[in-house]
Amino acid sequence: MTNKPNIAIVAGGDSSEFVVSVKSGANIFKAVDTSKFNPWLVQIKGKEWIVFQNNNKIADIDKSDFSFLFNGEKINFSFIYITIHGTPGEDGILQGYFDLLKIPYSTSNMHSSSLTFNKWFCNNYLRSFGIKMGNSLLISKGSKIDAKKIVDELGLPLFVKPNAGGSSFGISKVKNITDLEKAVYKAWKESNGALVEQFIEGNEFTCGLIKYKDTELIFPVTEVQTKNEFFDFEAKYTPGVADEITPARLPENLFKKCQQISSMVYDLCQCSGIVRVDFILKDNEFYFLEINTTPGMTETSFIPQQIEAMGLTLKDVLTTIIKNGLTHQIQ
Repeated sequence: MTNKPNIAIVAGGDSSEFVVSVKSGANIFKAVDTSKFNPWLVQIKGKEWIVFQNNNKIADIDKSDFSFLFNGEKINFSFIYITIHGTPGEDGILQGYFDLLKIPYSTSNMHSSSLTFNKWFCNNYLRSFGIKMGNSLLISKGSKIDAKKIVDELGLPLFVKPNAGGSSFGISKVKNITDLEKAVYKAWKESNGALVEQFIEGNEFTCGLIKYKDTELIFPVTEVQTKNEFFDFEAKYTPGVADEITPARLPENLFKKCQQISSMVYDLCQCSGIVRVDFILKDNEFYFLEINTTPGMTETSFIPQQIEAMGLTLKDVLTTIIKNGLTHQIQ
């Protein structure tokens, strides 16, 4: 083996987003600069942690120190790029594990990941700092659903989504009170809580960014126009169902405002690594939707689009992330 640092790209996970995560992992693996680093693809699903090479399993991960044996040699990792969407890579669980092992990684730390993954906690935390967003209610799994009370408070239509989850699994747009209960049960399949949110009519925008100790990159804003009722899983991953325009067609003041609020959210949540913040624009005001601390990194995902629109390459950005991680934990 060479003296180049071994980098693990960790994908998979235990949520419905497994397939998307595997695609993100493959795209990141392909973009890592192999003249500087040795990338290895690690897939996690339940208790099965596997190292892949050319789509073939070559080893099991030793969970005691996150190493593996290859051709009789023990391979240790110098840095972990986590690209799991959902548990255990987006909710702080893996981050805590790598903290214990003292291996640097690409994402926000355990506390920040845990906060941002729980939409209810994150919303109420950010609301206290004046971040605008729609009103919402949390319905814990198994509790009574009072549809009339919910509609009286939030109105119709409204959105029901898993409190912890992403990639638009388990989300419903509810137009009739009779459909509310079914939507809550659908969200409960993905999470122990269903977040019921007030509907805000407007266009969707999203902004990615990353900050290091000495510099920051706030990516161009993307405008999302979907042919579906909302930007659901099909709209995200089926070509032609949504138009994603980067940079967004916004007046300069609104474009900068979206970037500034994204930066503020990043700082308030004490994020690290690449993060994406989603908004609805109504009457020239940006309403916060959610923050993604391990955003999609497939070839068609927003972040690679935004990086390209900046005139950068994914390879360049990944090199900066890994180099920063190798010298000190990204702040």
